[in-house]
Amino acid sequence: MKRPGLLALLGLLLGVGVTLVLFWRAPTTGRQVIVNGTAAPPVPTLNPGRVDQGAAVYARNCASCHGANLEGQKNWKELLPDGSLPAPPHDDSGHTWHHSDGVLQDITTRGGQLVYGSADSPSTMPAFGGTLTEADTAAILEFFKSRWGTEQREYQWWMTATGK
Repeated sequence: MKRPGLLALLGLLLGVGVTLVLFWRAPTTGRQVIVNGTAAPPVPTLNPGRVDQGAAVYARNCASCHGANLEGQKNWKELLPDGSLPAPPHDDSGHTWHHSDGVLQDITTRGGQLVYGSADSPSTMPAFGGTLTEADTAAILEFFKSRWGTEQREYQWWMTATGK
């Protein structure tokens, strides 16, 4: 292939690559989030007061299992002898941001066993519905979100806004 043809081919491939990245990657916070062609409204701005409230509620009720810095328990992906999993991290190294606000509030309120557990895969996540208010759980989620990166926030917001 002659040099001009090779350069044209490389330019075309580069253009296609850039286009794919722009269409498949969610935009930065504050702009509309599009994942796999499905749009969500702009990512909401976090409320610093609710983040602080969430940090305090988390410290009192969650940190003993999930860690003071949202780091989770060691080997959180490995089954324990009873078939359950250790408490996962809630920072962006975990999977919390893969779930919508509704799912996360449901797990917190009803407990992991009622939401995700089974006889084969028991969950030790207790129910906090009798302890925490809906505002408390929303504040905890706001705290989590304040510790996630932009891509995790955008993806989690897309999950929430699109009802996934």
